[in-house]
Amino acid sequence: MSDCAPTYADLRYADTSPVQLLDLYLPHDQTGAPLPLVVVIHGGAFLMGDKRSEITAIPALLERGYAIASIGYRLSGEATFPAAVQDCKAGLRWLSTNVETYGLDRSRFALWGASAGGHLAAMLGVTGDQPTPFDTTSDPAVDASVAAVIDWFGPTRFVAMDAQDRERPPTGEPDLPPPWPREHDDPVSPESRYLGAPIQTVPELATASDPTMYVPTAATLPPFLIVHGDGDHLVPHLQSVLLADELRAHGGKVDLRILPGFGHGGPGWVEEVLPASIDWLDATLGPGA
Repeated sequence: MSDCAPTYADLRYADTSPVQLLDLYLPHDQTGAPLPLVVVIHGGAFLMGDKRSEITAIPALLERGYAIASIGYRLSGEATFPAAVQDCKAGLRWLSTNVETYGLDRSRFALWGASAGGHLAAMLGVTGDQPTPFDTTSDPAVDASVAAVIDWFGPTRFVAMDAQDRERPPTGEPDLPPPWPREHDDPVSPESRYLGAPIQTVPELATASDPTMYVPTAATLPPFLIVHGDGDHLVPHLQSVLLADELRAHGGKVDLRILPGFGHGGPGWVEEVLPASIDWLDATLGPGA
């Protein structure tokens, strides 16, 4: 949790739900030039968390001169897939239409998420320039593309997660006590709750929730940084390998970093992975960040 207070709190981007709000953080020292923006999408297994949780990157990003928007979205207890994707895309489009109001550089928007937030960041990243069912709560004529995506240990293909755990069991002890981890095919798993039914029983929804399904039809793909520990007991690291392989197969630029012994976040992530991720962002978005 960041101790930084938002510069602008609870900006409403849509009117379907009370949670459709975003916070905007602006750096104190500004040159007057439009600011690059990092859109942060929180994790929480699609069923918990909010826009002011899991945003430890904010102080470091502010120091580097980035503006940050943290988006609230409907969780699975309120609305199932594709509500969360629709909300995040609506928030991104709201920011696109308000760049002049807040001094943002539309050509340097990036997405950053961990776990469920990483999945949502990937979904937005690969669908930014094409029509999808995720456009129903926002104007599809508004630009929803981004210049970079950072995905920390996000799931990709829900129906493959249990098989991947068996294929390559995670190293070390589980990150969390029971009832985590549980089988992803379980009717009450986070992924099943997100889709509104056991994931193996709703193949069409499972396919629609898989970001790799949108990669072949994307006209352009933003650069991706994908980071995952091979000791992750909640999301198999092969999920990230699957996404990276599909992006590369269609000409995408991907920096995939599989970290031996690292779990689902936890010790070492902020100290080791956070600075390296911001360095990647600086290099990707170019001078002025």
